[in-house]
Amino acid sequence: MRIMPNRMDRGFFRYQAEFEAKALEVLRSGWYVLGGEVEAFEKEFAAYTGAAHCVGLASGLDALWLAFRILGIGEGDEVIVQANTYIASVMGITINGATPVFVEPDAFYNMDAEQIEERITERTRAILSVHLYGQASYMEPITALCRKYGLKLVEDCAQSHGACYRGRMTGTFGDIGCFSFYPSKNLGGFGDGGAIVTDDASIASDMRMYRNYGSEKRYYNKVVGANSRLDELQAGLLRVRLGHMEELTRERRRLAERYNGLLRNDAVRLPQVREGSDSVWHQYVIACEERDRLKAWLEEKGVGSIIHYPIPPHLSEAYEYLGYGRGSFPRTEHCADTVLSIPMYNGMTAEEQDYVIETINEFR
Repeated sequence: MRIMPNRMDRGFFRYQAEFEAKALEVLRSGWYVLGGEVEAFEKEFAAYTGAAHCVGLASGLDALWLAFRILGIGEGDEVIVQANTYIASVMGITINGATPVFVEPDAFYNMDAEQIEERITERTRAILSVHLYGQASYMEPITALCRKYGLKLVEDCAQSHGACYRGRMTGTFGDIGCFSFYPSKNLGGFGDGGAIVTDDASIASDMRMYRNYGSEKRYYNKVVGANSRLDELQAGLLRVRLGHMEELTRERRRLAERYNGLLRNDAVRLPQVREGSDSVWHQYVIACEERDRLKAWLEEKGVGSIIHYPIPPHLSEAYEYLGYGRGSFPRTEHCADTVLSIPMYNGMTAEEQDYVIETINEFR
């Protein structure tokens, strides 16, 4: 048996008729950019998250860097972010000329809130909270610190569509919540796409201007903006999937529960979920001190896996100028050396999951 770490085709075939009908509807409409589908998706996604406003964008990275741009964070400013995140989180900060200040992860792979305050300086302007692997971060102390020090709060929700902390959805705690709709995401499109959500009408208005060349009115450009528009076709297809998000999330949680209950190997550490948080299981991430040997074993048996992420941002060539070396963030580096994402996708069969479980349990 050959099992891929992710299968996006299954998600298409399940709702094939709806996707194809919507695609034809948009194609036949003759309107392909910033039309009725984008407007409808923005309203529906805002309602889904509980935010007042949503603005569709071209990608999750655009959501991040435009968020900091609109908040006025740039050269000379510092933004606190967890060190074990995907590099796009950090790029959202540095594209604007600001400096990332890294914090180690906690036992749940999200930012260790106990380390944040000691990293705050007179140049700190914001905290970027990343809800990694689909689990909501520990938002209570993070929001408290933002209030105490007058900091902006941006949330990276690229992997956490639908995840909640104490019943409140990710993306709605801070000034701006940033989402990606890359095809592999829980709410994924069929190409690139992203969005922000916010309760601030002024931020939403500014984001609409920035995404369209800095123009509020055609050919009248108020600022140097970007071309970052969620297109009509992606918005329409996302509307279809959004209508099924509850059942898709329930399915991933059932898969995670089976892994939790049936994976039994002392060499493997299973993911934990913090009390008060929940997870939508964008990834099911195990850890093993002999991770590379386990990965090779799985590959030999036909089970695909992915390392999220093998090179932490502070050790990447792109951020060599920050001056960090190995040993700067030991917890983060240990994660990079031990974590492994095993197959987790909508449409995964019991037979496929049983084979993954059996193969991991047999590893010695």
